[in-house]
Amino acid sequence: MNKETAAENAIKLIPEPLTREAFAPFGDVIEAEDREFFMINNGSTRRFHKLATTQVDEGSGVIINIFEATPLSFPLSIKMLERHPKGSQAFMPLLGNDYLVVVAPVEEKPDPLKIKAFYAKGTQGVNYHSGVWHHPVLALAPKDQFLVVDREGEGSNCDEFFFSGQTHVILAPNL
Repeated sequence: MNKETAAENAIKLIPEPLTREAFAPFGDVIEAEDREFFMINNGSTRRFHKLATTQVDEGSGVIINIFEATPLSFPLSIKMLERHPKGSQAFMPLLGNDYLVVVAPVEEKPDPLKIKAFYAKGTQGVNYHSGVWHHPVLALAPKDQFLVVDREGEGSNCDEFFFSGQTHVILAPNL
């Protein structure tokens, strides 16, 4: 086959804009733009819920969300931690902004003396193992967004623990 015949028989692939509608036969477009959300974490975070789902067999499934978080004021009094006993939860920053992570080991309830805080670079994601106590999203930049991979299925998968008024854990990052 010569070059002219090959060019005539070639399939010309011209990229088109990626839209949810155009891509629907192939999968899900994961984005927060023009999507509905609801507020979580005491009104500091917009949750763009269930933007995509993975395909799994029977039982629980895995969903992918985008959380849009608002920074809190520092120093921050850590008044509660949460955990997900039926599955892990992964966070990946989408806008490249640094953020904070606060965790405590898997125990019946979090021990304030075992809480650890980490400063995560905007290129680092975290995956909280099942049952690990952690603080909700701690963004440092306005309208920061995180890709979140989470469990969906029967039964509650979020336990919250509120510290007594006598327990004071203060997060005071040296920013």
